[in-house]
Amino acid sequence: MPHLAARALAGTALAAGAFTGAALPGTASAEPAAASAQPAPGTSLRLTLTYPGRNTSGTRSVTLQCAPTGGSHPSAARACAELAASHGAIDRSPDGRICLAVYAPVVARAEGRLRGAPVSFRTRYGNDCVMRSRTGSVFDF
Repeated sequence: MPHLAARALAGTALAAGAFTGAALPGTASAEPAAASAQPAPGTSLRLTLTYPGRNTSGTRSVTLQCAPTGGSHPSAARACAELAASHGAIDRSPDGRICLAVYAPVVARAEGRLRGAPVSFRTRYGNDCVMRSRTGSVFDF
C-alpha cells in the first residue's frame, strides 16, 4: 500500500508540472527553450537599384541587416535607424528636398525580412533625388 500512495503522489506532481509547463527535478522537458531566449526578429534585406533608361548595365545591390546592424550597405546604421523611426515603412512622404524635373527612372527593390516579416518591395521613381526624398538612406548606396 505505501507504494500505491507514492505512485499517486508522483502522478499528481507530474500532472501539475504538465499544466504549469514546469519540469520536475530529474525529468527531461519536452518543451523547446523559452521563446524569450530566441533573438528578436530583425531585418535582413537585399536592396537593388536598377536604371532602366540607361544604355549601360546600371544595376547595383547591397545587403542591409538590422538588429544587429550589418551587411554591405555603406550607411547601415542610419538606414536601420530610419526604418525604425518609420515603423518599417520603406517608402514614406517626401522629406521636402527640391528635386529637378529630370526624368531618369530608377527602380528600387527590397526583398527579404523587415522587422521579422517577409517583404517584397518594388517601386519606380522618376529619378534618384525623388527616390531618396521618399526612402531616405535605405537606397542611398
